[in-house]
Formats: sequence, C-alpha cells, structure tokens
Amino acid sequence: MRLKRDEDLPHDLAAELRRRHDVHTVADEHLAGESDPVVVVAATDEGRLLLTLDRRIGDLRRCPPGSHAGILARRPVTQDPDSILTLIGHPMRAHPLEELRGCVVVVEPHKFRIRRPERDQPS
Repeated sequence: MRLKRDEDLPHDLAAELRRRHDVHTVADEHLAGESDPVVVVAATDEGRLLLTLDRRIGDLRRCPPGSHAGILARRPVTQDPDSILTLIGHPMRAHPLEELRGCVVVVEPHKFRIRRPERDQPS
C-alpha cells in the first residue's frame, strides 16, 4: 500500500511502516508546514493513504470520503511514539489497508470508525 506520513507523526513510524509498505513523508517531499489542503492533494495525486494526527484533516466536512485517496487520523490520549505506534495497528490488523482507499478512518485508543465513500463517488 502507498502511504504518506504527515509531519506530526513520529519518524520511527515511517521506518516501521516501510517494512511492509511504500511510505513517503511530508518532510521528504518538502511539504512540511504546508496547509492541510496542499498535503491532502499531494497524497491524493500520488494515490497515498495519508496518516496524520491532525484533527482537521479527519473532519468529514473538510475531507469527505471519496474526495481523496484515504485518510487515517489518529486520536491518541498521549502524543508519545509508543501510543501512536500502538494505535495505528488497530485498523491495520482488522482491515487490509487497500480496503481503506478513499475512506476516512478515525482511530481512538479503544475503537476506530471507518467512513466509506458513497457508492456513486469515485475513490
């Protein structure tokens, strides 16, 4: 699966994910500090699921399912790398990432929600 790690996530996460996925980072592509829409468009243009802690990017009104390649937004209780790395495993164990294309996935410590694109929308 093609992924893009947002700048708000630990660097260790990219290394861990690269073992199984094609991962680009916002920093690698000189997008650090860019606006949310610029980051979402870059991920979408590359067909990459965006991994982020940014609450605004996971907002369905701003980034509705099907308007991008997919967003996995985490809501950890704490921002330490171990908590974030643990959270990412929840939806990845339950669903192959390919099934999350075009979806908005919000991951919290004890649950995750998947919002899928409307059937008539391209994903």
